[in-house]
Amino acid sequence: MTLPNPSPGGPGVPGTARPSSQGARRPRADAQRNRARILAAAEAVFAEKGPSASTDEVAARAELAIGTVFKHFPTKQALQQALMRDLLSDLTREVQALTTDGDPATSLFGFMTRVVEQAAQKKTVVGLLADTGVVLQVADSLLLLRDGLEGLLARSQQAGAVREDARADEVIALITGFSQGALHARWDRDLRHRTLALVFDGLRPPGARRSSRPAAGSPGCAP
Repeated sequence: MTLPNPSPGGPGVPGTARPSSQGARRPRADAQRNRARILAAAEAVFAEKGPSASTDEVAARAELAIGTVFKHFPTKQALQQALMRDLLSDLTREVQALTTDGDPATSLFGFMTRVVEQAAQKKTVVGLLADTGVVLQVADSLLLLRDGLEGLLARSQQAGAVREDARADEVIALITGFSQGALHARWDRDLRHRTLALVFDGLRPPGARRSSRPAAGSPGCAP
């Protein structure tokens, strides 16, 4: 009697081969890399040309076939939603880190300044925030950001840096409005900092407000 030769699939199992764990993981790793390339390309393309840029332009920038892009994101709106979720997640992580380790006297003002500065350079967030359809689809991510901002705001209020009646939705409205102004009205850095200084003074408690306006670009102008 001739016994079957053992194969890589296991002893006594003829003609089978057990796939290696490395081989099984490779498609997932490739897919993750492609997804990251697509999102990075989308952020660059939308920053340069706004949300009206085409998916073909994103595929060309990512150096991937258009079919690969559609495999990950069947529609342009799905791509924008994923990009928006990633950007909101980054902002939420920053807010959470500031709430835990940041200086409560300056963290909120510093965060608002950085978002406005980024908006002046990138069209992505501002343009997508203007798209109601995209915003509705990422409402859960926006809620997480709002929750994080409520914690950061409360910490700043407890430290006496922000007036007690300020609310998180008001802070989000200020950030969104200033970001759109910085982008669409092409505010220069000096104007952005001077305008933010006035807003920050309004957010401070009456006893902590500045008696005079700090010089543009100084640390007290826009932390």
